[in-house]
Amino acid sequence: MVETGSMGEELAFYPVAGVRLGATCAGIKYRNRNDLVIIELAEGGSCAAVFTRNAFCAAPVTVAKEHLAVAMPRYLLINSGNANAGTGEPGRQAAIESCKAVAATRGCAINQVLPFSTGVIGELLPVDKVAVAVPDALTSLTEQGWATAARAIMTTDTVAKISSHQIQLSGKTITITGIAKGSGMIRPDMATMLAYIATDAMVDRHLLQRCLEQSVQPSFNSITVDGDTSTNDACVLMASGVSESSPITDEHSQEYNTFCSAVETVCMDLARAIVLDGEGATKLVEVLVQDAGSEAEARDVAYTIAHSPLVKTALFASDPNWGRILAAVGRAGLEDLAIDRIKIWLDDVCIVREGGRAADYTEAAGQRVMSQDALTIRVSLGRGMAETRILTCDLSYDYVKINAEYRS
Repeated sequence: MVETGSMGEELAFYPVAGVRLGATCAGIKYRNRNDLVIIELAEGGSCAAVFTRNAFCAAPVTVAKEHLAVAMPRYLLINSGNANAGTGEPGRQAAIESCKAVAATRGCAINQVLPFSTGVIGELLPVDKVAVAVPDALTSLTEQGWATAARAIMTTDTVAKISSHQIQLSGKTITITGIAKGSGMIRPDMATMLAYIATDAMVDRHLLQRCLEQSVQPSFNSITVDGDTSTNDACVLMASGVSESSPITDEHSQEYNTFCSAVETVCMDLARAIVLDGEGATKLVEVLVQDAGSEAEARDVAYTIAHSPLVKTALFASDPNWGRILAAVGRAGLEDLAIDRIKIWLDDVCIVREGGRAADYTEAAGQRVMSQDALTIRVSLGRGMAETRILTCDLSYDYVKINAEYRS
């Protein structure tokens, strides 16, 4: 099993038999770089997906859901540089016309094509540019196309994101490879900005959907860069079924558990890479909330800390201003919070105990942890047994600069 390329330019991966990827430059926003990707799934394969819960979901999200409900996809069409969101009925028609361009060239049904877009919101997708570029993208289809596709779907990302693993099922080697894009507008409510994961295993469609939903919870659904959920979030899991391993049809089988564990690992790799590449980020921060009365209240506290601009800017400054963390816990909305039971740590340094600053805490110890590139903020609520983990990052000058200049 291998985990490579998440944050490096040399992106190593295992190709997935039965899945081909192609990319080309359509000139949608960027010049002289690929911005259109097509993924081809072998006939007879299965597909699962989860999408954004943003009420202003983009046109391609709406169309992809409709198509997935009536047919198994053969092709995924992805463009960067334009979100085709907030575009009303014209945007919907643009997404459909884009699917038609692929279907007409490959001789498949329109609903066997799923569209995905990422980029600026509020601008209509230039279908004419997409249609012209589709044949070239199809010509470039190859099982070796993962790294090229990973780069083509980037927007404000600074690095391409890829994860690839192999496992043994029924004595046969199974491959699971995935790519993702995203570095800002990240607090997914289902998955990430865009993520595409494929395997050569044969998996029942309903089990594939269940596996994906389970895998996104501790990964893509447990990260935040800035608290914003995009209009275009989507995560797709494809199974080509061309492997010689036995089909996975029983959710209680060891094969299903092994497969799902590997899918979750790929999701975790990609989710971590997104936070590491957060717009302007300089630190990777885990927020661990323990001893909560329920997982829901643990997540409320964790996200309140992770979304606090004051906590995030203190992290950027490497400033052990522990009062900001304490204040975030206090305003998370928990009823009957017993502050004398709460303990807070920066890594192994206890900063809060018995309702105030820990007696043995020193500024030097706090400074040592805050100066690290990666650290954990751990909170014990003293209310129960539930816990949760959230990955986040700091908030830097560059975050403001990147987003202020995004449309220029």
